[in-house]
Amino acid sequence: MKDTFNLSRRTLLGGAAATALIAKPAVILAQTADAIRFGHLTPRTGFLGPLGEFAVMAADLAVEEINAAGGVMGRKLEILKEDSVNPQTASTKAERMVERDKVACIIGEISSASCLTIAQVAQRTKTLFVNTGGNSDALRGANCNRYMFHVESQNSMYVKTCGRSLLQQGLVKGKKWFSLTADYAFGHDLLKVAKRFMEANGGQFAADKLVPTDLTDFSAMLIEIRNAKPDLVISNLAGNQITNFLKQYAEFGLTFPVAGFGFDTALAWAAGKDNFGGTWPVVWHHLIDTPGTKKFVADFTKKYGKPPENQAWGDYIAVKIFAQSMNELKSTDSAKLIEHWEKGAKFDVLKTRQGYFRARDHQLMHEMYTVQALGKSAKNQYDIFSSSAPVPGPNEDLEIIATTPEENECKMA
Repeated sequence: MKDTFNLSRRTLLGGAAATALIAKPAVILAQTADAIRFGHLTPRTGFLGPLGEFAVMAADLAVEEINAAGGVMGRKLEILKEDSVNPQTASTKAERMVERDKVACIIGEISSASCLTIAQVAQRTKTLFVNTGGNSDALRGANCNRYMFHVESQNSMYVKTCGRSLLQQGLVKGKKWFSLTADYAFGHDLLKVAKRFMEANGGQFAADKLVPTDLTDFSAMLIEIRNAKPDLVISNLAGNQITNFLKQYAEFGLTFPVAGFGFDTALAWAAGKDNFGGTWPVVWHHLIDTPGTKKFVADFTKKYGKPPENQAWGDYIAVKIFAQSMNELKSTDSAKLIEHWEKGAKFDVLKTRQGYFRARDHQLMHEMYTVQALGKSAKNQYDIFSSSAPVPGPNEDLEIIATTPEENECKMA
Protein backbone atom coordinates (compact mmCIF):
# COMPACT_ATOMS: atom_id res chain seq x y z
CA MET A 1 0.00 0.00 0.00
CA LYS A 2 1.41 3.39 -0.95
CA ASP A 3 2.67 5.39 2.02
CA THR A 4 1.33 8.87 1.30
CA PHE A 5 2.87 10.13 4.53
CA ASN A 6 6.37 9.70 3.10
CA LEU A 7 6.62 13.28 1.89
CA SER A 8 9.92 15.16 1.57
CA ARG A 9 10.49 18.17 3.76
CA ARG A 10 10.71 21.52 2.05
CA THR A 11 14.17 23.04 2.19
CA LEU A 12 14.37 25.97 4.62
CA LEU A 13 15.33 29.43 3.48
CA GLY A 14 19.07 29.80 3.25
CA GLY A 15 21.27 32.20 5.16
CA ALA A 16 21.99 33.01 8.76
CA ALA A 17 19.22 35.61 9.02
CA ALA A 18 16.56 33.12 8.01
CA THR A 19 17.97 30.54 10.41
CA ALA A 20 17.91 33.03 13.26
CA LEU A 21 14.32 34.00 12.49
CA ILE A 22 13.14 30.41 12.43
CA ALA A 23 14.89 29.66 15.70
CA LYS A 24 12.97 32.35 17.56
CA PRO A 25 10.12 31.05 19.69
CA ALA A 26 6.52 31.61 18.66
CA VAL A 27 5.96 33.99 21.57
CA ILE A 28 8.34 36.52 19.96
CA LEU A 29 7.11 35.98 16.42
CA ALA A 30 3.49 36.41 17.43
CA GLN A 31 3.86 39.86 18.98
CA THR A 32 2.77 42.97 17.13
CA ALA A 33 1.81 46.32 18.57
CA ASP A 34 -1.94 45.88 18.43
CA ALA A 35 -2.85 42.26 17.66
CA ILE A 36 -2.09 38.59 18.17
CA ARG A 37 -2.30 36.54 15.00
CA PHE A 38 -3.43 32.95 14.51
CA GLY A 39 -2.79 31.14 11.23
CA HIS A 40 -5.64 29.10 9.72
CA LEU A 41 -4.95 26.56 6.97
CA THR A 42 -7.63 24.33 5.49
CA PRO A 43 -8.59 23.06 2.00
CA ARG A 44 -11.15 25.35 0.39
CA THR A 45 -10.97 23.78 -3.07
CA GLY A 46 -11.00 20.18 -4.28
CA PHE A 47 -12.89 17.24 -2.82
CA LEU A 48 -12.49 18.52 0.78
CA GLY A 49 -13.46 22.10 -0.09
CA PRO A 50 -17.09 21.92 1.13
CA LEU A 51 -15.83 21.03 4.62
CA GLY A 52 -13.15 23.71 4.56
CA GLU A 53 -15.73 26.42 4.01
CA PHE A 54 -17.51 25.42 7.23
CA ALA A 55 -14.15 25.49 9.02
CA VAL A 56 -13.46 29.05 7.87
CA MET A 57 -16.92 30.30 8.87
CA ALA A 58 -16.58 28.80 12.34
CA ALA A 59 -13.07 30.19 12.89
CA ASP A 60 -14.33 33.68 11.94
CA LEU A 61 -17.22 33.35 14.40
CA ALA A 62 -14.88 32.27 17.20
CA VAL A 63 -12.58 35.25 16.58
CA GLU A 64 -15.55 37.65 16.66
CA GLU A 65 -16.70 36.23 19.98
CA ILE A 66 -13.21 36.31 21.51
CA ASN A 67 -12.64 39.91 20.48
CA ALA A 68 -16.05 40.94 21.80
CA ALA A 69 -15.05 39.43 25.16
CA GLY A 70 -11.76 41.35 25.33
CA GLY A 71 -9.48 39.51 22.91
CA VAL A 72 -6.35 37.61 23.91
CA MET A 73 -4.46 39.15 26.82
CA GLY A 74 -6.35 42.37 26.16
CA ARG A 75 -5.27 42.53 22.53
CA LYS A 76 -7.23 42.01 19.35
CA LEU A 77 -7.10 38.53 17.81
CA GLU A 78 -6.56 38.35 14.05
CA ILE A 79 -6.82 35.18 11.99
CA LEU A 80 -4.92 34.80 8.74
CA LYS A 81 -6.69 32.32 6.45
CA GLU A 82 -5.28 30.39 3.49
CA ASP A 83 -6.42 27.54 1.25
CA SER A 84 -3.96 24.74 2.02
CA VAL A 85 -4.68 23.09 -1.38
CA ASN A 86 -2.32 20.08 -1.03
CA PRO A 87 0.49 18.87 1.27
CA GLN A 88 3.32 20.75 -0.47
CA THR A 89 1.37 24.01 -0.63
CA ALA A 90 0.24 23.58 2.98
CA SER A 91 3.87 23.33 4.08
CA THR A 92 4.89 26.40 2.10
CA LYS A 93 2.03 28.48 3.48
CA ALA A 94 2.65 27.32 7.05
CA GLU A 95 6.30 28.45 6.80
CA ARG A 96 5.22 31.80 5.41
CA MET A 97 2.69 32.31 8.19
CA VAL A 98 5.38 31.75 10.82
CA GLU A 99 8.30 33.53 9.14
CA ARG A 100 6.58 36.49 7.49
CA ASP A 101 3.22 36.89 9.24
CA LYS A 102 4.50 36.07 12.73
CA VAL A 103 1.54 33.93 13.80
CA ALA A 104 1.40 32.63 17.37
CA CYS A 105 0.02 29.26 16.26
CA ILE A 106 -1.54 27.38 13.34
CA ILE A 107 -5.01 25.85 13.36
CA GLY A 108 -6.94 23.76 10.87
CA GLU A 109 -6.53 21.24 8.07
CA ILE A 110 -8.63 18.26 6.99
CA SER A 111 -6.21 16.21 4.87
CA SER A 112 -4.07 13.88 6.98
CA ALA A 113 -1.21 14.17 4.48
CA SER A 114 -1.26 17.97 4.73
CA CYS A 115 -1.42 17.73 8.53
CA LEU A 116 1.90 15.91 8.43
CA THR A 117 3.68 18.56 6.38
CA ILE A 118 2.29 21.37 8.56
CA ALA A 119 3.37 19.46 11.67
CA GLN A 120 6.92 19.24 10.29
CA VAL A 121 6.96 23.03 9.95
CA ALA A 122 5.49 23.38 13.44
CA GLN A 123 8.18 21.20 14.96
CA ARG A 124 10.98 22.93 13.08
CA THR A 125 9.83 26.44 14.05
CA LYS A 126 8.56 25.51 17.54
CA THR A 127 5.09 26.78 16.66
CA LEU A 128 2.01 24.99 17.97
CA PHE A 129 -0.33 23.38 15.43
CA VAL A 130 -3.78 22.12 16.37
CA ASN A 131 -5.22 19.70 13.84
CA THR A 132 -8.97 20.14 13.46
CA GLY A 133 -9.81 17.65 10.72
CA GLY A 134 -7.08 15.06 10.00
CA ASN A 135 -8.13 11.65 11.34
CA SER A 136 -5.19 9.35 10.66
CA ASP A 137 -4.02 7.31 13.65
CA ALA A 138 -0.46 7.67 12.34
CA LEU A 139 -0.52 11.40 13.11
CA ARG A 140 -0.97 10.39 16.77
CA GLY A 141 1.43 7.46 16.44
CA ALA A 142 4.43 7.05 14.17
CA ASN A 143 4.18 10.68 12.98
CA CYS A 144 3.39 12.35 16.30
CA ASN A 145 5.41 15.33 17.46
CA ARG A 146 5.49 17.61 20.47
CA TYR A 147 4.13 20.65 18.62
CA MET A 148 1.03 18.96 17.14
CA PHE A 149 -2.24 18.48 19.05
CA HIS A 150 -5.54 17.06 17.77
CA VAL A 151 -9.05 18.35 18.34
CA GLU A 152 -10.37 16.01 15.64
CA SER A 153 -10.83 12.40 16.71
CA GLN A 154 -8.53 9.71 15.38
CA ASN A 155 -9.73 6.95 13.04
CA SER A 156 -9.78 4.39 15.85
CA MET A 157 -12.22 6.55 17.81
CA TYR A 158 -14.55 6.68 14.80
CA VAL A 159 -14.34 2.93 14.18
CA LYS A 160 -14.81 1.95 17.82
CA THR A 161 -17.75 4.35 18.21
CA CYS A 162 -19.59 3.16 15.10
CA GLY A 163 -18.51 -0.43 15.79
CA ARG A 164 -20.51 -0.45 19.02
CA SER A 165 -23.68 0.27 17.07
CA LEU A 166 -22.87 -2.27 14.35
CA LEU A 167 -22.27 -4.95 17.00
CA GLN A 168 -25.64 -4.17 18.57
CA GLN A 169 -27.28 -4.49 15.13
CA GLY A 170 -25.65 -7.90 14.54
CA LEU A 171 -23.70 -6.64 11.54
CA VAL A 172 -20.19 -7.75 12.52
CA LYS A 173 -19.70 -11.31 13.74
CA GLY A 174 -19.90 -13.79 10.87
CA LYS A 175 -20.77 -11.02 8.40
CA LYS A 176 -19.15 -9.98 5.11
CA TRP A 177 -18.33 -6.34 4.50
CA PHE A 178 -17.69 -4.66 1.15
CA SER A 179 -15.62 -1.51 1.71
CA LEU A 180 -14.80 1.49 -0.44
CA THR A 181 -11.73 3.42 0.69
CA ALA A 182 -10.39 6.86 -0.27
CA ASP A 183 -6.98 6.35 -1.89
CA TYR A 184 -4.84 8.66 0.25
CA ALA A 185 -3.33 8.72 3.74
CA PHE A 186 -6.62 9.07 5.64
CA GLY A 187 -8.34 6.23 3.78
CA HIS A 188 -5.41 3.82 3.99
CA ASP A 189 -5.13 4.38 7.73
CA LEU A 190 -8.90 4.02 8.23
CA LEU A 191 -9.01 0.74 6.29
CA LYS A 192 -6.21 -0.62 8.47
CA VAL A 193 -8.16 0.28 11.62
CA ALA A 194 -11.42 -1.13 10.22
CA LYS A 195 -9.77 -4.46 9.40
CA ARG A 196 -8.31 -4.63 12.90
CA PHE A 197 -11.79 -4.13 14.34
CA MET A 198 -13.29 -6.80 12.08
CA GLU A 199 -10.62 -9.36 12.91
CA ALA A 200 -11.15 -8.77 16.63
CA ASN A 201 -14.92 -9.20 16.34
CA GLY A 202 -15.32 -12.18 14.02
CA GLY A 203 -16.17 -10.56 10.69
CA GLN A 204 -14.52 -10.59 7.28
CA PHE A 205 -14.24 -8.48 4.15
CA ALA A 206 -15.93 -9.65 0.98
CA ALA A 207 -13.89 -7.02 -0.84
CA ASP A 208 -12.18 -3.69 -0.31
CA LYS A 209 -11.68 -1.21 -3.12
CA LEU A 210 -9.43 1.84 -3.23
CA VAL A 211 -11.19 4.87 -4.73
CA PRO A 212 -9.25 7.75 -6.35
CA THR A 213 -10.10 11.06 -4.68
CA ASP A 214 -11.17 12.56 -8.03
CA LEU A 215 -13.57 9.73 -8.92
CA THR A 216 -17.16 10.91 -9.45
CA ASP A 217 -18.80 7.90 -11.13
CA PHE A 218 -19.31 4.91 -8.80
CA SER A 219 -21.40 2.82 -11.21
CA ALA A 220 -18.75 0.12 -11.80
CA MET A 221 -18.25 -0.36 -8.06
CA LEU A 222 -21.98 -0.37 -7.41
CA ILE A 223 -22.35 -3.22 -9.91
CA GLU A 224 -19.63 -5.12 -8.03
CA ILE A 225 -21.48 -4.54 -4.76
CA ARG A 226 -24.74 -5.80 -6.23
CA ASN A 227 -23.02 -8.97 -7.46
CA ALA A 228 -21.13 -9.56 -4.18
CA LYS A 229 -24.31 -9.38 -2.05
CA PRO A 230 -22.49 -8.23 1.12
CA ASP A 231 -24.10 -8.09 4.54
CA LEU A 232 -22.91 -4.50 4.93
CA VAL A 233 -21.41 -1.83 2.66
CA ILE A 234 -18.75 0.21 4.44
CA SER A 235 -17.65 3.68 3.40
CA ASN A 236 -14.07 4.69 4.18
CA LEU A 237 -14.51 7.59 1.78
CA ALA A 238 -13.88 11.29 2.37
CA GLY A 239 -15.12 14.68 1.27
CA ASN A 240 -17.58 14.90 -1.59
CA GLN A 241 -16.81 11.25 -2.44
CA ILE A 242 -19.36 10.42 0.28
CA THR A 243 -22.00 12.69 -1.25
CA ASN A 244 -21.57 11.22 -4.73
CA PHE A 245 -21.57 7.66 -3.43
CA LEU A 246 -24.77 8.12 -1.38
CA LYS A 247 -26.61 9.71 -4.29
CA GLN A 248 -25.61 6.97 -6.73
CA TYR A 249 -26.23 4.17 -4.23
CA ALA A 250 -29.82 5.41 -3.88
CA GLU A 251 -30.19 5.78 -7.66
CA PHE A 252 -29.07 2.16 -8.17
CA GLY A 253 -31.76 1.04 -5.75
CA LEU A 254 -29.37 -1.09 -3.68
CA THR A 255 -30.81 -2.24 -0.36
CA PHE A 256 -27.76 -3.67 1.46
CA PRO A 257 -27.21 -1.88 4.80
CA VAL A 258 -24.70 0.97 4.67
CA ALA A 259 -22.36 2.28 7.35
CA GLY A 260 -19.34 4.53 7.36
CA PHE A 261 -16.25 5.07 9.48
CA GLY A 262 -15.47 8.53 8.13
CA PHE A 263 -18.26 11.08 8.10
CA ASP A 264 -19.12 14.78 7.94
CA THR A 265 -22.69 16.00 8.22
CA ALA A 266 -22.27 18.57 5.42
CA LEU A 267 -21.75 15.69 2.98
CA ALA A 268 -24.97 14.02 4.07
CA TRP A 269 -26.82 17.32 3.74
CA ALA A 270 -25.48 17.65 0.20
CA ALA A 271 -26.71 14.14 -0.65
CA GLY A 272 -30.21 15.03 0.55
CA LYS A 273 -32.52 13.34 3.03
CA ASP A 274 -33.91 10.96 0.40
CA ASN A 275 -30.42 9.66 -0.45
CA PHE A 276 -28.77 9.63 2.96
CA GLY A 277 -28.93 6.25 4.66
CA GLY A 278 -27.15 4.07 7.15
CA THR A 279 -25.15 4.28 10.38
CA TRP A 280 -22.30 6.75 10.81
CA PRO A 281 -19.98 8.01 13.58
CA VAL A 282 -19.57 11.73 14.12
CA VAL A 283 -17.36 13.83 16.36
CA TRP A 284 -20.15 16.38 16.99
CA HIS A 285 -23.48 17.38 15.47
CA HIS A 286 -25.84 20.33 15.65
CA LEU A 287 -28.61 18.46 17.52
CA ILE A 288 -26.60 17.77 20.70
CA ASP A 289 -28.70 18.88 23.66
CA THR A 290 -26.25 20.95 25.70
CA PRO A 291 -26.24 24.71 26.43
CA GLY A 292 -22.91 25.17 24.66
CA THR A 293 -24.03 23.47 21.47
CA LYS A 294 -27.37 25.29 21.45
CA LYS A 295 -25.65 28.67 21.68
CA PHE A 296 -23.05 27.79 19.02
CA VAL A 297 -25.75 26.56 16.64
CA ALA A 298 -27.92 29.62 17.23
CA ASP A 299 -25.05 32.08 16.72
CA PHE A 300 -23.71 30.27 13.65
CA THR A 301 -27.18 30.00 12.08
CA LYS A 302 -27.89 33.68 12.73
CA LYS A 303 -24.64 34.68 11.04
CA TYR A 304 -24.63 32.26 8.10
CA GLY A 305 -28.24 31.16 7.58
CA LYS A 306 -27.58 27.46 8.18
CA PRO A 307 -26.46 25.28 11.09
CA PRO A 308 -22.80 24.38 11.63
CA GLU A 309 -21.59 20.90 10.84
CA ASN A 310 -18.93 18.88 12.62
CA GLN A 311 -15.92 20.40 10.84
CA ALA A 312 -17.16 23.82 11.93
CA TRP A 313 -17.18 22.55 15.51
CA GLY A 314 -13.53 21.47 15.32
CA ASP A 315 -12.17 24.81 14.13
CA TYR A 316 -14.41 26.80 16.47
CA ILE A 317 -13.25 24.75 19.47
CA ALA A 318 -9.57 24.97 18.50
CA VAL A 319 -9.63 28.77 18.31
CA LYS A 320 -11.44 28.94 21.66
CA ILE A 321 -8.98 26.54 23.35
CA PHE A 322 -6.00 28.58 22.21
CA ALA A 323 -7.53 31.88 23.32
CA GLN A 324 -8.64 30.49 26.69
CA SER A 325 -5.22 28.98 27.39
CA MET A 326 -3.29 32.10 26.37
CA ASN A 327 -5.50 34.25 28.59
CA GLU A 328 -5.08 31.86 31.52
CA LEU A 329 -1.30 31.69 31.13
CA LYS A 330 -0.89 35.33 30.04
CA SER A 331 1.43 34.01 27.34
CA THR A 332 1.55 32.78 23.75
CA ASP A 333 4.70 30.76 24.43
CA SER A 334 4.46 27.32 22.85
CA ALA A 335 6.41 25.56 25.60
CA LYS A 336 4.09 26.94 28.30
CA LEU A 337 0.99 25.96 26.33
CA ILE A 338 2.29 22.44 25.75
CA GLU A 339 3.00 22.01 29.45
CA HIS A 340 -0.44 23.35 30.36
CA TRP A 341 -2.23 21.00 27.98
CA GLU A 342 -0.14 17.96 28.84
CA LYS A 343 -0.95 18.47 32.53
CA GLY A 344 -4.64 17.88 31.76
CA ALA A 345 -6.22 21.32 31.34
CA LYS A 346 -9.98 20.95 30.83
CA PHE A 347 -12.05 22.66 28.15
CA ASP A 348 -15.74 23.12 27.36
CA VAL A 349 -16.19 21.26 24.08
CA LEU A 350 -19.97 21.83 23.90
CA LYS A 351 -20.77 18.29 25.06
CA THR A 352 -21.90 16.72 28.35
CA ARG A 353 -18.31 16.40 29.63
CA GLN A 354 -15.26 18.60 29.37
CA GLY A 355 -12.42 17.50 27.12
CA TYR A 356 -8.67 17.29 27.71
CA PHE A 357 -5.57 16.50 25.66
CA ARG A 358 -4.00 13.10 26.38
CA ALA A 359 -0.35 13.69 27.26
CA ARG A 360 1.15 10.69 25.49
CA ASP A 361 -0.16 11.46 21.98
CA HIS A 362 -1.88 14.88 22.25
CA GLN A 363 -5.30 13.52 21.24
CA LEU A 364 -8.30 15.42 22.65
CA MET A 365 -10.36 13.05 24.77
CA HIS A 366 -14.07 13.73 24.34
CA GLU A 367 -17.40 12.09 23.59
CA MET A 368 -18.51 10.97 20.14
CA TYR A 369 -21.86 9.90 18.64
CA THR A 370 -23.37 7.47 16.18
CA VAL A 371 -26.13 8.79 13.94
CA GLN A 372 -28.78 6.84 12.06
CA ALA A 373 -30.35 8.22 8.89
CA LEU A 374 -34.05 9.09 9.10
CA GLY A 375 -34.61 8.92 5.36
CA LYS A 376 -37.90 10.26 4.05
CA SER A 377 -39.20 10.82 7.59
CA ALA A 378 -36.70 13.67 8.13
CA LYS A 379 -38.51 16.93 8.80
CA ASN A 380 -36.08 19.23 6.99
CA GLN A 381 -32.82 19.25 5.02
CA TYR A 382 -30.59 19.43 8.11
CA ASP A 383 -32.19 17.30 10.83
CA ILE A 384 -31.83 14.11 8.79
CA PHE A 385 -30.64 11.68 11.45
CA SER A 386 -31.26 10.50 14.98
CA SER A 387 -28.36 10.28 17.41
CA SER A 388 -27.10 7.81 19.96
CA ALA A 389 -26.29 8.90 23.48
CA PRO A 390 -22.71 10.09 23.96
CA VAL A 391 -20.00 7.47 23.45
CA PRO A 392 -18.38 6.57 25.83
CA GLY A 393 -21.27 6.51 28.27
CA PRO A 394 -21.34 8.66 31.44
CA ASN A 395 -19.83 5.91 33.62
CA GLU A 396 -17.06 5.03 31.15
CA ASP A 397 -13.57 6.47 30.76
CA LEU A 398 -13.30 8.80 27.77
CA GLU A 399 -10.18 6.96 26.66
CA ILE A 400 -11.81 3.58 25.99
CA ILE A 401 -12.61 4.43 22.36
CA ALA A 402 -9.10 5.72 21.62
CA THR A 403 -6.02 3.73 20.71
CA THR A 404 -4.02 1.90 23.31
CA PRO A 405 -0.21 2.26 23.40
CA GLU A 406 -0.01 -1.22 21.87
CA GLU A 407 -2.27 -0.24 18.98
CA ASN A 408 -0.57 3.04 18.17
CA GLU A 409 2.78 3.88 19.72
CA CYS A 410 3.77 7.54 19.86
CA LYS A 411 7.39 8.48 20.54
CA MET A 412 7.07 12.21 21.00
CA ALA A 413 9.77 14.06 19.08
